[in-house]
Amino acid sequence: MSYVVNGESGRKYLLRGNEAIARGALEAGISVAAGYPGTPSSEIIENLAEASKERPLYVEWSTNEKVALEVAAAASFAGLRSLCAMKQNGVNVASDFLLHLAITGTRGGMVLLPCDDPGSLSSANEGESRHFARLVEIPLLEPADFQEAKDILKWAYELSESIHNVVMVRSVTRLSHASGQVVLGELPRTEARAFFRHGENIMDTLNGAVVTLPVVPRHIQQQEKLKKVVSFFEDSPFNTYSGPPSPELLLITSSVCSLYSMEAVRILGLENRVGILKLGTTWPLPPKLLERHLALTDRILIVEEVISFLEDNVKILAAESAAKVGIKTFYGKSDGSIPSTGELNPDAVIKALMRILQIEYRDMPDDYAQKAGEIALIGAPGREMTFCPGCPHRASFWSIHNALEMDNRRGFVCGDIGCYSMAIFPTGFKTMKTQHAMGSGMGIASGFGKLGMFGMDQPILAVSGDSTFFHAVLPALVNAVHNKSDVILVVLDNGGTAMTGFQPHPGLAVDASGNEVPGIDIARVCEGIGAYVRTCDPFDLEETQRTLLEMMENRQGVRVLILKKACALSPERKNKRDYKMSVDETVCLGENCGCNRFCTRIFKCPGLIWNKEKGVATIDEAICTGCGVCTSICPAGAIKKEVA
Repeated sequence: MSYVVNGESGRKYLLRGNEAIARGALEAGISVAAGYPGTPSSEIIENLAEASKERPLYVEWSTNEKVALEVAAAASFAGLRSLCAMKQNGVNVASDFLLHLAITGTRGGMVLLPCDDPGSLSSANEGESRHFARLVEIPLLEPADFQEAKDILKWAYELSESIHNVVMVRSVTRLSHASGQVVLGELPRTEARAFFRHGENIMDTLNGAVVTLPVVPRHIQQQEKLKKVVSFFEDSPFNTYSGPPSPELLLITSSVCSLYSMEAVRILGLENRVGILKLGTTWPLPPKLLERHLALTDRILIVEEVISFLEDNVKILAAESAAKVGIKTFYGKSDGSIPSTGELNPDAVIKALMRILQIEYRDMPDDYAQKAGEIALIGAPGREMTFCPGCPHRASFWSIHNALEMDNRRGFVCGDIGCYSMAIFPTGFKTMKTQHAMGSGMGIASGFGKLGMFGMDQPILAVSGDSTFFHAVLPALVNAVHNKSDVILVVLDNGGTAMTGFQPHPGLAVDASGNEVPGIDIARVCEGIGAYVRTCDPFDLEETQRTLLEMMENRQGVRVLILKKACALSPERKNKRDYKMSVDETVCLGENCGCNRFCTRIFKCPGLIWNKEKGVATIDEAICTGCGVCTSICPAGAIKKEVA
């Protein structure tokens, strides 16, 4: 049973941060939720999709984050409460529409909920979404713990409807994916009705057409909304102070850094020396609240992840209020007290407090530290990044690598983010040579493919996942076809958004809630655009490599090769084996073979291991998925497969 939907009001439950956020949205009475999967945000939409089976709620995984924001905005324009969730990279994708939405405003309450990833734990960067709130001039809220992650949602919708604009609520990995106790509130019982009012007066933002024109008057209205926000923020229940009335040091913080700060102060026993101002409303800052607390002391430490967003804005406010609060000494990222990259933790805050207050603290006994240092020198066994056993990407990149080598013109692969990003490492035979945002592989390859007029003769390949194809590759593919770019697109179709948990995409015949929907055929889309298209099974190495070589030889425009095989961890293939694999030890010569342990030294599927005692390769039956590919790569023919 899901507590997100069926938990009792007034009772306390252990919830993950994303579950608490989803429950908060339900308690706020949302009708529509849309997003694009991206860790650490994915579980918000997944929990709401489950809730849609029991409650009047429409939930979708959209094609990309911009479309998701547009879908949620449509609900708001029709008077419904809506939510749009994504990871930090997604706000970049959605920003084009977000800039316009902030100008036109909203009707029903609308929340944009990005989940940032300090430390880049599951991302290609640790970029921040907070700056977009200031850029587009909308309010920013940051819950500090799991209870606030739920409660702040209802307040955000009330705020949105008070100012008729979208409100950003920012989470981070350690809040979204950790767990804490949450007291649940009531779920609304009424069903909302949608109706879009579009009268003739375009200046009537609640009843007229929803348009950005005239821009300057709209912008003036938007800034008036922000002034109204400040008055709400001055009395927000999510801004709290704890500590002495006249602290030696004022610590200003937000989000999960509030928990790190409180723990650091407690560990050091500084409750009577350090005051903590925890802000849940971080843009625009409430000036009266800040002035009141800045006047308490001359020294200020600001603790936040990652970039100095809060620190910079507090300093600006302090400078403007210098006549009231006096001159302050600030500590934080600018002076190196707090690191400007990576995740924070209580230890980082402890170090800052020790430095500022000139106190000593030992976090572990000397003998324990010595023992820990000795163990660290020994180190854990090396473990490089690799594709899963039976991953179709390993077979795909093996064929791509070999085809490029056989072509012998120093061809290369342009890629982007996803599981297949690992092709920059040995697990993908170091085949990928560029890696940027979703869809950038095809866009960059499109550019390379026009450089033949300058003497470039190298084969140019782009790789894309099936979900990424719909998200961001299509415009680049259209561009390449239209401009007759000499490029090959390889679509690695593993049947879902595998990296983030197999969420469906438009290529599948199922939606976020499990309903049957039309699946969009990638091959037919590419043919319709005008590309030459072939489809292969990546586990058939010979056919895949032959097809790639033919495409490299044919330099006429855009060619698309779809390598179609379900992910080894997908529900379709999990715990199912096509073959029972074995190694004939009488045939395997190991290091004495001309291949010199080719299977375990180069191909490196984790299901193949080297038995040092016997001097032969063996199959790890616990993790081998029985894909059968290794049979094709053994030059001695020692690896055998039988139909399972």
